[in-house]
Amino acid sequence: MKCLKILMLALSGALLATPGWALEDDYRQPIKVTSDTSSADINNYTLIYSGNVRIVQGSLEIQAEELKVVSSAEQGNEVMIATGDPATYTQMMDNGLPAEAKAQEIRYEVRTRQITLSGDAELSQAGSLMRGNTISYNVEKQQLIAEGKEDEQITTIFLPADLENEETPEEPEAEPQP
Repeated sequence: MKCLKILMLALSGALLATPGWALEDDYRQPIKVTSDTSSADINNYTLIYSGNVRIVQGSLEIQAEELKVVSSAEQGNEVMIATGDPATYTQMMDNGLPAEAKAQEIRYEVRTRQITLSGDAELSQAGSLMRGNTISYNVEKQQLIAEGKEDEQITTIFLPADLENEETPEEPEAEPQP
């Protein structure tokens, strides 16, 4: 039973440990995980949630086909791996804009505070977009690295600030027909 408590604390700690990316208040909210099934391998410090997995904490939401939480006796070494076709992540950022990510695998390593999107990875916010085979973000250092496939480069699309703030002109009213 003690191991199960450690695993649950690991899951909580993993989700609570990323304040550089999102609303600070999110990490003070309760974590709710729903899935069709869950299992625990207590000897190996592993929790697995399967089928329609949904994790919600404040504005953070992850949807996946499976979530695997691997822990150890030492708290802070947890690794969370969400997989899907694709697994998705959304969260409201400190700047008031939502960030969205999707990939075949979303991996978060608590000790290194590293988030890695793998397999058709995509990260977007405020019209800007980054695509690649792998996108890694170190929360602590606020460093991002993107890699393409062997035969495919990464793609980054930046939305100019002027375009972001530009209002769309109103269309002229149609003149009455005689």
